[in-house]
Amino acid sequence: MPGTTTNPADVPVDDALGDDSIRPFRIDVPQAALDDLRDRLARTRWPDELPGVGWDYGVPMDYLRDLAEHWRTSYDWRAQEARLNAHPQFTTTIDGQTIHFLHVRSAEPDALPLLLTHGWPGSVAEFLDIIGPLTEPGAHGGDPRDAFHLVIPAIPGFGFSGPTREQGWTTVRTAHVWAELMRRLGYDRYGAQGGDFGAIISPLLGRIDTDHVVGVHLNAATVGFIPWGDVDPAELATFSDLDKARLERLRQFMEGGNAYFQIQATRPQTLAYGLTDSPVGQLAWIVDKFSAWSHTKTGIPEDAVDRDDMLTNVMLYWLTGTAGSAARLYYENMHMARAWGEPPATTPTGVAAFAEDIAIRRYGEQANNIVHWSDIDHGGHFAAMEAPEALVADVRTFFRGLR
Repeated sequence: MPGTTTNPADVPVDDALGDDSIRPFRIDVPQAALDDLRDRLARTRWPDELPGVGWDYGVPMDYLRDLAEHWRTSYDWRAQEARLNAHPQFTTTIDGQTIHFLHVRSAEPDALPLLLTHGWPGSVAEFLDIIGPLTEPGAHGGDPRDAFHLVIPAIPGFGFSGPTREQGWTTVRTAHVWAELMRRLGYDRYGAQGGDFGAIISPLLGRIDTDHVVGVHLNAATVGFIPWGDVDPAELATFSDLDKARLERLRQFMEGGNAYFQIQATRPQTLAYGLTDSPVGQLAWIVDKFSAWSHTKTGIPEDAVDRDDMLTNVMLYWLTGTAGSAARLYYENMHMARAWGEPPATTPTGVAAFAEDIAIRRYGEQANNIVHWSDIDHGGHFAAMEAPEALVADVRTFFRGLR
């Protein structure tokens, strides 16, 4: 879950830095990097563990040992690499930063361009299961008139868009970069969709590029969709049972699940050493959130997300060495000037609130032009991986009236 925001007019994109070309890109990880990963996994120095504590103290060692051994001996990166490379990929340089993105065009001539933005601890790999249904709905039981051209960038500092090389890479700056990316691709009208940090960047994009963004669709929304501090008892009395349940999840998160946020927002460099040196450390750091934020009664992530898909997401941090630069996004957002009292956005906004989400509509309406809201009784933070059919259906429904 991400940090805060500021005035989107504060950080314009500097296009005077040179090359604006768009270059084809293909993932081709050296075999030596895969061999090094397996060697490190085999030589893991495991900690001790208290008996019978389950997930209460963090990721259990028996679980992590089993997952790490699967990663070392059974997980097939080359198959996952080929799956990613099955989609056209590119890089471009915007505001001095390399931006990696998938660009998958629909065969439907009237498809609407749609920019998908991941969050932390996510990646472009989150969206692999929804690319086909969104770009070619007719081949997936949908209406061809709901087709999208997809642009799926990695946030600066994440994956092959990383690492960042200077301070100041906030969500605001990223939103300006996204507007420039869509301009370079020749898209005059487009939609934006995102979760987690993507649910911050996408509304900012709607404010920054209002004349071109036709609508914004969100899942895993937090900032701008939750109360800050205690809720007045009189207001709480007007909450629905569903809103009270979300408020309770927010309370539990702030009291017992917010440590990662504080570390990444205050000491990302200190954290980076362990995550960059130890694949099991990187694995545990991310798997902890797949357990806590996925919709599963057991707390076992694989009950909600395919094991190899989860590892592919981890690999995009490990292979690119971007655990630290991804964490810096928290620091940058929490250490930038904040603007208060902005007028509500005018861009039509839709929200899909999944079972593990904490967004409450009344708070979202204070700053967003919400015209569509769906409460979905399953799925969690990683909706494109956990509940792809529900997410696709809601995205189609929201944008149907905005084409």
